Parts: sequence; structure tokens; C-alpha cells
Amino acid sequence: MRYVAVSALSHPGLLREQNEDSLVIGPWTLCATVTESPQTLYFPLGTPLVVAVADGLGGHPGGDVASALVVRRIASIGPAMSSEDAVRDALNVCNRAVYEAVGDEGSEFATMGTTVAGIVVQPDSLLTFNVGDSRVFAASRDGLRQVSVDDRLPPEPGRRTSSLVTQCLGGSLAYRAIHPHVTTGSLSPGDRYLICTDGLTDPLPADVLDEVMREHDDSRAAVELWKAAIAAGGPDNITLAIVRAAEA
Repeated sequence: MRYVAVSALSHPGLLREQNEDSLVIGPWTLCATVTESPQTLYFPLGTPLVVAVADGLGGHPGGDVASALVVRRIASIGPAMSSEDAVRDALNVCNRAVYEAVGDEGSEFATMGTTVAGIVVQPDSLLTFNVGDSRVFAASRDGLRQVSVDDRLPPEPGRRTSSLVTQCLGGSLAYRAIHPHVTTGSLSPGDRYLICTDGLTDPLPADVLDEVMREHDDSRAAVELWKAAIAAGGPDNITLAIVRAAEA
């Protein structure tokens, strides 16, 4: 039997009082929660399985509300996200939902927004998508390869990273359309993917991520990646999922 294993955790880091990250794995969601030990879930390979992270915009009230809204919406419509067009349609639905929720949440949350990045696992193919600067990596014997596209301004001179995104879901007073990055690839037993918010990738260079993914299996890799981000200062919320296609 072919199946998908997903190991995931979410943590506020060392400097943030609140966790504004959210996570969706099929029908299961994790919002504004602390999990220092990874949760591992198993799914038979068949119906489209969506695994994604959403990172509420820092500096904008309601980031946790926006990220939770998006992952819960994806959880409800995930099985229909079976093509590139369907993924784009779903993300546009999520974007509109964030703007519509502002009226219910009040003016304090008028600019709440979130990034989103993830994959849709199907029997013989895999869809990758993102809006914003959360990331998706493919892990193989050849190393870690980023397959998402950063919607982020270049860093200022002397800095390694920038926190300014060029598009997200919500995030502005007036409605803004989004242009999701969506690609299709193949899927084989043994393939692994790392999906994460920038609380992992900002403090850790790519070679550290690659080394951890090479040396450890799924749940242990999740723990070691989190520990490395904490050791590097834990400047932001850390949420990650490691997805593996397998055959029993």
C-alpha cells in the first residue's frame, strides 16, 4: 500500500509572545499552538492531500486570525485541489475570505494578512504552491532544492534576509488580487518535502537545513530543525512539516 507520512510541529520561538503560524494536514489543522514534539500522521495515497503552512503577517494585528482562517478553509476544500487551476481558485477563495473576515473582526484587524505555502499530494503527481515567503523544499540525495518562489523584497545591504513580502493573502485596507505560484511535479516512493515558515529559514542557512534532512528521518529531522532554529536565536514563530511518500 502506498501512503503519505507527515511529521509536523509549531512553536512561537524565543522572541515572539504569540504564535501566529498555522498548519493544515488534510482535514487536520493546528493554529496558534505550541508543539515541541512532532505530530506524525499517516494517510493512504489517493484523495488529494494538502499539507501547508500559513504565517500571519508580523506587525499587523490579527495575523493569527488570518492564518487560522486560511488553513481551516483549505482543510475544508483540500480534496478538490486536484489541478493547478483548482489550487489557484482555492487560494483566491482564501484571499477573499481574509478580506471578508475583516468586517466581522472589526477595524483593528483591517490589514490582517498571511502567507501560505504547501503541497498537494496525489497518487502520481505533486502540486506545489505559495503566496508570500513561506517555503517548500524538495529533499533528495542531491540535496535540498527550493521549489516555491519567494514573494519578498531583496534584503538591505549588510542583511541576509528581508521580512517585506510583495504579496500575501489579505494584508491591505483595499482588496488586492493575488497571483499564486503553482507548479506540477512527479511523485515517487521515498520522495520527501519540507514545508516551513520563515521562522525556520531566516535564522538557518540552506546548508544547515540540507545537513539535518540528510542525517535524520522525518520526525527526528523535524525536532533537529526546530532545535537549530532555537539555537540560532528563535527570532520568529517556527512551523514546519516534513512529508514523505512511502510504500508498505
